[in-house]
Amino acid sequence: MMSRPFKTLAWSILLGMGLATAGLPARADAPVAAKAVANDSNVLRATLDNGMRVVIVRETLSPMVTTQITYLAGGYQTPEGFPGTAHALEHMMFRDSKGMTGAQLNEMTGKMGADNNAFTTNDATQYYFVAPSNYLDLLLHIESTRMNGALLTQQDWERERGAIEQEVSRDISEPEFLAFQKAERILYAGTGYEDDPLGTRPSFGKTTAADLQKFYQEWYTPNNALLVIVGDVDPQQTLAKVKQLFDKVPKRTLPEHVPVKLQPVKPETIASTTPRGTGAVQFMYRMPGMMDKDNAAAQVLLDVLTNARSSLSALAVQGKVLSTNAQLQPFSYGGIGVIEVGFPKGGDAKKAQADLEGVIDDLLKNGAPADLVEASKRSEIAQAEFNKNSAVTLASAWSQAIAWMGLNSPEEAEEQIRNVTVDDVNRVARAYLKPDERVTVVLTPDENGKRPPDSGGFGGSESFNSNERLDAPLPEWAAEKLSKLDMPRWTLAPVEMKLDNGIRLIVQPATISKTVTVVGHIDNNPKLQEPAGKDGVARLLGSLFDYGSTTLDRDAFHKALDDISATENGGTDFGVAALSNQFDRAMQLLADNELHPALPKEGFDVQQETLARALAGEMQSPQYKMMKALRAGLLPAGDPDLRLPTPESIKSLSLKDVKDYHAKTYRPDLTTIVVVGDVTPEQAKATVQRYFGQWKAEGAKPDVVSKPVPVNPSGYVVIDNPYASQDQVLMGQMLALNMHNPDRYALQLGNNVLGGNGFASRLMTDIRVKHGYAYGAGSGMHFDRSRSIFFVQYGSDPDKVAPVNALIRQNLVDMQTTPIKQSELDNARQYEIRSIPVGVSSINSIARSLLDWAWHGEPLDQPMVAAKHYLTLTPAQVQVAFKKYLKPENLMQVVQGPPPAKH
Repeated sequence: MMSRPFKTLAWSILLGMGLATAGLPARADAPVAAKAVANDSNVLRATLDNGMRVVIVRETLSPMVTTQITYLAGGYQTPEGFPGTAHALEHMMFRDSKGMTGAQLNEMTGKMGADNNAFTTNDATQYYFVAPSNYLDLLLHIESTRMNGALLTQQDWERERGAIEQEVSRDISEPEFLAFQKAERILYAGTGYEDDPLGTRPSFGKTTAADLQKFYQEWYTPNNALLVIVGDVDPQQTLAKVKQLFDKVPKRTLPEHVPVKLQPVKPETIASTTPRGTGAVQFMYRMPGMMDKDNAAAQVLLDVLTNARSSLSALAVQGKVLSTNAQLQPFSYGGIGVIEVGFPKGGDAKKAQADLEGVIDDLLKNGAPADLVEASKRSEIAQAEFNKNSAVTLASAWSQAIAWMGLNSPEEAEEQIRNVTVDDVNRVARAYLKPDERVTVVLTPDENGKRPPDSGGFGGSESFNSNERLDAPLPEWAAEKLSKLDMPRWTLAPVEMKLDNGIRLIVQPATISKTVTVVGHIDNNPKLQEPAGKDGVARLLGSLFDYGSTTLDRDAFHKALDDISATENGGTDFGVAALSNQFDRAMQLLADNELHPALPKEGFDVQQETLARALAGEMQSPQYKMMKALRAGLLPAGDPDLRLPTPESIKSLSLKDVKDYHAKTYRPDLTTIVVVGDVTPEQAKATVQRYFGQWKAEGAKPDVVSKPVPVNPSGYVVIDNPYASQDQVLMGQMLALNMHNPDRYALQLGNNVLGGNGFASRLMTDIRVKHGYAYGAGSGMHFDRSRSIFFVQYGSDPDKVAPVNALIRQNLVDMQTTPIKQSELDNARQYEIRSIPVGVSSINSIARSLLDWAWHGEPLDQPMVAAKHYLTLTPAQVQVAFKKYLKPENLMQVVQGPPPAKH
């Protein structure tokens, strides 16, 4: 899968330093005729003369558009002995095509302010863009060019192979992934699903450009493609443009689909160790595919198991296991159901397995509870309404229904859910969850692991004489469109109010769906507010909101949520998402849980033991050690942000400590609530006042903002991970400014050039595109009220770390000593300004953004404020900011990877 610069590891650091932002409730965000068919004015479906299917949906939440083009060719279709061919071709589609180089593609993506990516599954490969809607013509030009003109040269493949092998190297460092791969081979032996679509080093080693060209010619044809377009577009005009660009692409005869012929499965256990702090027992079962009539019942079955009131969830609630989960990894003609429980390091895996077996045995014997089946169905149907809250999720619903499920529309998938009965769920459970047809995976925590086989010597060469110019002239169909930079249309008009008790309420009406999303944040800082010796009390308190309120015990509370198909979370970051006709009840439940949590003694005892045991293992994991080492390098000794909970500090806590912390920390005068959706400001205020209005604060407001710190000295720490075949590298530096300093805008613009703008950045061009040293490399900056951080992150083989580090440091020095090119500044400016509509293009992103800006003390049109700065900045000003704040000689570096001999 292609990847823009990733921030997963660095995000953990920000969380640990109190710099990360608030969360959200847990809601996510085939055409039938040869002529256009419109069911309503907002949906247009057609099949072109060459067989390409098209769906266009008008969605006007934000002036943006998403395109998703899906080719029905994935891991299943790859030639025998060449797993990963579809994945390799996916990577190569971002390289040169006739009339469009890979560098031009990257530059156009950045100039549009767009995000683009792709993924390969067992059955299909999808390429997607999210961009301002006025650039739809460019997106269609790009996809039609790639459909009919990918060059797929051997030179480009030699370059890209290094990056894709680094992706493999990253994934095979995860014992969990390797175990899933083995289970796939057992459950689907002898079929196209036997090999994971990721691919392997040996398969890529023998793959040639000719192999990729053959696969491209066979499968990347319009009569094997689905194009879904969702956004602020005119459907009829859009269809005319699609026909103009794609009708000329000829159809070709497709290879025959090889039917899935399943072989009997004998029970098997895969035992492995893991560097993670906790272990897991996983039951893996062959499941019906998305095109199977039983797919909907299988999905409801897994939903029943994950329900908060299920017997599976009860294992964790009662403290028998650390965690539970159930999920479906679906294919078109099959799937893998994974049901798992977690256990602590040093815990009894056999007991955990026996507990899990008891749940499954009871389900097979007594059937699924009818009320949980109905609750799961209601939740799935409600999710269809929530899918309308984002052009991306709505487009994905159409793509999945048609390409992967073989249906005509998402409504047909919804109807399948409606038709599921309790008998269907029980029949599917008994047909598929058979003990004698399952693969059992046992992952035991152990920091002393073994590097996976076939993991050495991935990719990378010293030089490629590359012509990957960032300032190459653009194709004529893009140049004029991208030449003029205008300020984007700002579509948000939030209404701000202040309740008598100090709550700041922000309401943004949106009628895109019949839903309401509520997010809230209580300004807090556990590092400053937890009493001495009580480290971890905030985390322990956070785990107890699941137990309901003083009014409704845990089961009654979760049943009340199920009854209205709402998702809710309590804590200092809290929220609820519900259908708009249930807004009042949802807010009542949220307030009840937030202001009057049950905090039962039995729940406290379970969660205290669970957290202490989980921490004991977590602290031994390479990931934990990496985060701790980086924080220790960035912050001065004794800084409060270095406080970390331990098993001992957790065990020392009492229920009174937790209650006291809640009473002291949860204050209305430190609380911001944002309501977005199908509700008026007046309705929202009345409802929030009704349920949160009696909340009172006592005493003076606490100080929750950490003190500024000086720039850190340099440092270098190695964390051994015997499981890894690749080094994960984090480099960081504290910045001597805060988010209210206008210099941040020059730094942000410069960072876009350096490593923040995906494939068009200097770091990605140097490290990935030219040399293939790493799968991804990027830089980021996070500005907060008193502390800010710069970081670089990448993953590569150990022998590539030194040359990558050299490239990073050289690029930093170049940013300080030489003004960036005007063309680079223009690209960065265009990306930052034009991407503004994309940043607030879903209900969730609108809610999250308004909340972040509000409690950080920023204006509620912060992107437009930033845009005015970006318009006037010069290359010299960017250079001055980098010279003033960036200290390459002060970078703290942490490397997690294979043991010392490999470094």
